[in-house]
Amino acid sequence: MLSIRKLISSHNYTTMAAQTDTRSLQFVGKKRSDKGGDEDDHGSSVFIIPKKPHLSSANIAQEDPVLSLANARHEFGEHGGVNMSIEASATFTVMEPDTMRRLFAGELGPDRDFFIYSRHFNPTVLNLGRKMAALEGTDAAYCTASGMSAISSVLLQLVGGGGHVVASHSLYGGTHALLTHFLARACRIETTFVDVSDVGAVGEAMVEGRTKVLYFEAMSNPTLVVADVPELCRVAHEKGVVVVVDNTFAPMVLSPARLGADVVVHSISKYISGGADIIAGAVCGPASLVNSMMDMHHGALMLLGPTMNAKVAFELSERIPHLGLRMKEHCRRALEFAKRMKKLGLKVIYPGLEDHPQHGLLKSLGNLEYGFGGILCVDLETEERANRLMYHLQNATQFGLMAVSLGYYETLMSCSGSSTSSEMSNEEKALAGISPGLVRMSIGYTGTLEQRWAQFERALAKLHDESFMFHKN
Repeated sequence: MLSIRKLISSHNYTTMAAQTDTRSLQFVGKKRSDKGGDEDDHGSSVFIIPKKPHLSSANIAQEDPVLSLANARHEFGEHGGVNMSIEASATFTVMEPDTMRRLFAGELGPDRDFFIYSRHFNPTVLNLGRKMAALEGTDAAYCTASGMSAISSVLLQLVGGGGHVVASHSLYGGTHALLTHFLARACRIETTFVDVSDVGAVGEAMVEGRTKVLYFEAMSNPTLVVADVPELCRVAHEKGVVVVVDNTFAPMVLSPARLGADVVVHSISKYISGGADIIAGAVCGPASLVNSMMDMHHGALMLLGPTMNAKVAFELSERIPHLGLRMKEHCRRALEFAKRMKKLGLKVIYPGLEDHPQHGLLKSLGNLEYGFGGILCVDLETEERANRLMYHLQNATQFGLMAVSLGYYETLMSCSGSSTSSEMSNEEKALAGISPGLVRMSIGYTGTLEQRWAQFERALAKLHDESFMFHKN
């Protein structure tokens, strides 16, 4: 079996990416010496953590992400403020001329409080990276300007021109288009799409020595298929394939890296932001990979430049501490709505329902304190009926808003086939299980649950009344 660590360590860059730290508190703004040392006692270990022992699938999911976040280092402000300072500078000064040479040679870097340029590393963005690494249980993380920039940068770094990817056939439409069209045209990267629920078929699709990446979503968009992460990782690793998992739909609920995945990507714009006001992404994985992506000669992140603004990183760092509380309420309401919708005779897709094909799997893999996810789908069969229901839900009863994206405090609704999965052909959508009338609902938490449920019932009644009048005429 090929070593996964070797596959993702081809560029062992000497500066360290954003890693979680064993110390819980740290002041920033300490002036470092251009000779390479610090004036305090933190030294070069600021980003270094001890290696975790390998955990079995029986207990790996029990590591609470909130506990990991609480143990991550807290950054105080430059003058002792309880919140960290924002380092808004694009470029950074040095005290000695030779220091700049050493920076560009990779001899000095953020691990010793040396910075060059914010497209490379920025202290505020690095702090957010530490929190993302703690959330997902990885060595390191780097935050980007969007979720798609995180995904594309990882694939370009790991696969390269002419490479082969095996991917789930049920993916976010933008990711599907990236793999099907853009990477195939621009980089000659070939993708084989498979049903990741069939672990045997996944194994057969991977060719040892040729396939570089197995890519799937922990909980698929929009069909809510739950991936058997440990089994998929086992099959991939047997063939020396790196596993990349998109966990945008299930932060806190699932922890793919703790279940064996090598790399976890996020669109932070969704649940982690929670406000539908920020576009951002993240790559979480081994420090060797993240650092290779920042290499000045070969790094996809460094050379493509999907840089996160430090002010955005500050905003997001302030929201992560209450992500667990928000996810619990998103998931609590989604489960209750799904149960009630099913009782009304609607075709509901939600992993928290006992008749969901992967309900038992999610119970065995998930962090159950946070529920079964904040997304549910209702299949109205036709696009026309889906659109009419959403119209009434927004404009007649104010249950939610017709908008793409997810993780907002208000409920967001979209007909997936004609919106976020529209990049896929009809055949591809059918293969992924996306019907023309599939309505994806990202359940919010404003108002009371009973208030929102009454709004849903009134909108559904209006839809039924319209159907009755249509058939009567």
